[in-house]
Amino acid sequence: MSHRCGTVALAGRPNTGKSSLLNRLVGEKLSIVSSRAQTTRHLVTGILTRPDCQYVFVDAPGMQSFHRGKLNRALNLRASEAAGGADVVGWVLEAMRLSDSDREALAGVPADVRIVAIVNQIDRVKPREKLIPFLARVDQERRFAAIFPVSALSGENCGALLDSLRDALPEAEAIYPADQLTDRDERFFAAELLREQLFRNLGEELPYACEVEIASFKEEGRLRRIEATIWVERDSHKPIVLGEKGGRLKQMATAARKGMETRFGGKVYLGTWIKVKRGWSEDERLLRSLGHK
Repeated sequence: MSHRCGTVALAGRPNTGKSSLLNRLVGEKLSIVSSRAQTTRHLVTGILTRPDCQYVFVDAPGMQSFHRGKLNRALNLRASEAAGGADVVGWVLEAMRLSDSDREALAGVPADVRIVAIVNQIDRVKPREKLIPFLARVDQERRFAAIFPVSALSGENCGALLDSLRDALPEAEAIYPADQLTDRDERFFAAELLREQLFRNLGEELPYACEVEIASFKEEGRLRRIEATIWVERDSHKPIVLGEKGGRLKQMATAARKGMETRFGGKVYLGTWIKVKRGWSEDERLLRSLGHK
């Protein structure tokens, strides 16, 4: 059997479970996950190597229709570039929901790119027979290489999805070592794991006004000594992130540190600082330093 290797970009509107799906397919938590839409801000590569195929998955930010600031334009551009540069695009949508935002994300995939429709969250559909007319509706949207109903939560049908994606990838040798899971470094994951806690623990709007920057990352034997800055847009945001007597920040930092220790396989010291930068999401210099340009 010939060996295949290629890039599979996961595209779609926010909050369809693209990050959870990447983690499920790769078998490792690489993309941060929260119940909020638009948690993903960076391209996250997950590599799955099998004897006959190397899959290079790219989790892209969801296409955002309603926010037009510099940060959001950068995220949409990142998502479009990921789709345009992939061998195959997995258009991820939520089972039983086909919205204008889904169609807008689909329209952002170039016409000459091979595309697979991935209908996620089928574990929520009962009885399952309700999926049949919905899948027929999806089939009318575009000429798909395949349509796969899956559950990133339970893993249902994900093995069959991998088999189908393999057939859609080009014949090629592996481009990464067999034991490599991602092309991102530990500094990147440190920032993401702390940002994940902001999305999980802060109020409805505040996580979108926050960003994390790693000011210092030093390895001292098996210890990683990390200093992180949490950027917020207003003075009034700072006490909310801190919480009463600093309790909320301590809770979030502790959870992030434990995630880092699991991810890195060693002890972590994490220092966190909150800084106010009005309009940081419109500041091109800061956005560039945060990896958004």
